[in-house]
Amino acid sequence: RYFLVGSNPAETKYRVLKIDRTEPKDLVVIDDKHVYTQQEVRELLGRLDLGNRTKIGQKGSSGLSRAVSAFGVVGFVRFLEGYYIVLITKRRKMADIGGHAIYKIEDTNMIYIPNDSVRVTHPDEARYLRIFQNVDLSSNFYFSYSYDLSHSLQYNLTVLRMPLETIKAETTQTRQESFDIFEDEGLSTQGGSGVFGICSKPYEKYVWNGKLLEAVKNAVHRDWLLYIIHGFCGQSKLLIYGRPIYVTLIARRSSKFAGTRFLKRGANCEGDVANEVETEQILYDASVMSFSAGSYSSYVQVRGSVPLYWSQDISTMMPKPPITLDQADPFAHVAALHFDQMLQRFGSPIIILNLVKEREKRKHERILSEELVAAVTYLNQFLPPEHAIIYIPWDMAKYTKSKLCNVLDRLNVIAESVVKKTGFFVNRPDSYCSILRPDEKWNELGGFVASTGRLQTGVLRTNCVDCLDRTNTAQFMVGKCALAYQLYSLGLIDKPNLQFDTDAVRLFEELYEDHGDTLSLQYGGSQLVHRVKTYRKIAPWTQHSKDIMQTLSRYYSNAFS
Repeated sequence: RYFLVGSNPAETKYRVLKIDRTEPKDLVVIDDKHVYTQQEVRELLGRLDLGNRTKIGQKGSSGLSRAVSAFGVVGFVRFLEGYYIVLITKRRKMADIGGHAIYKIEDTNMIYIPNDSVRVTHPDEARYLRIFQNVDLSSNFYFSYSYDLSHSLQYNLTVLRMPLETIKAETTQTRQESFDIFEDEGLSTQGGSGVFGICSKPYEKYVWNGKLLEAVKNAVHRDWLLYIIHGFCGQSKLLIYGRPIYVTLIARRSSKFAGTRFLKRGANCEGDVANEVETEQILYDASVMSFSAGSYSSYVQVRGSVPLYWSQDISTMMPKPPITLDQADPFAHVAALHFDQMLQRFGSPIIILNLVKEREKRKHERILSEELVAAVTYLNQFLPPEHAIIYIPWDMAKYTKSKLCNVLDRLNVIAESVVKKTGFFVNRPDSYCSILRPDEKWNELGGFVASTGRLQTGVLRTNCVDCLDRTNTAQFMVGKCALAYQLYSLGLIDKPNLQFDTDAVRLFEELYEDHGDTLSLQYGGSQLVHRVKTYRKIAPWTQHSKDIMQTLSRYYSNAFS
């Protein structure tokens, strides 16, 4: 057998899993549901060690040897033989949200479970194992033990805020089906002084190891299940007159229609689109760490391919293969499913910012715009006017080339109007300074305002053809605009505006560049080609040669690797 011994961070409580190694094909995992103290675990392992020593040479050989130390279980996987267990062996702390650490997986280890004596070998096993290991788990996969990364901060804190009364009312009804996670610990749950633990289900779309945990999901205690997201996570610290403010950027990549560019385009039949990433910027004052007493604010935006059936044929070896629409969709079925998902997760308004080229010599990108306009116009017939999908076409390439106007100034106008419509999340009521020095922009802000703070309703969905360069710059501008409101709502600046060449924006821009580069490498095989600096027209000449190099490297990785 393998014994998996897990502990809490303080190493005061332990759980033990038994994994049977005599089954050649099936996975038998037994959770004894007991919470051990450190002393009890030592005794248990000691007993196992003694009981399993071989008869000859009682002194030398031990019955129990440590195979590996790990930080968590990614999951269990089987190809043609028995199961493997995938363990996280190295981790690196990337960020901290209210005392909850977020780690990046640095290294993993696969261990074959069945014993050699019962192993049924299959000639193709090694090939499948190699394909599985091609997915490099040490590149931008993140996990947290105590914070649900698949949901937004707004969702997590709203669940936490659910008053005890409603939970009590719910538990009395559902006590039969659900189990109380504290009953093992010997705390009394009877009477008025019940202790409650809230645990939300992760959002499947952004969880990447859901399939790997399926085999054990119902057999083990939920503390063993570690859900992993893929994307980006970065954190920077701002000191504002001695107040430590953490700026965190988390990007969750959807696992539903995942794959690299040109191979994955548009949407699948369930309304999941290619390169779909949810980006959340979280701001909090680190002088008070708790979720209930501290000040937290977040803003979410989304990027994703145009939700139609479309593709590009890469066998032509052209740098820009022609765009073809594969399937007529007169009733915008795919788009409907896609916006359905979005309305369920974010509420209305859904704002589409389409950065695709409008004017071209040969009709290339414009095909997508025309279809998208038709789909949105069609779908809006079925939505009440106040919840209609808002569509903003804005040919970013055209404005970049024109000498008359500055792209980012124009983007800023769009950003302001978007943030005004959606609002943002903050978990505390407006500070006194907004009454003292009233600001017109602040009072017109949308979203949902409650006594406890503000909620973001609706979301901005940005797309270009690849959703990489243009999209990242547009998202940065919207994020910068939201950041100003977030800082203002925490009472850190006196007007909800931020200038470009300030430390805060510079730091934020660097975070966004990192975020863009990472997502671009995952989907397009190179770093960003056009950065915020390129669009600000302050990029030095060396930057342009870099751009050309990136374009070439991107072309190479599309065509050959």
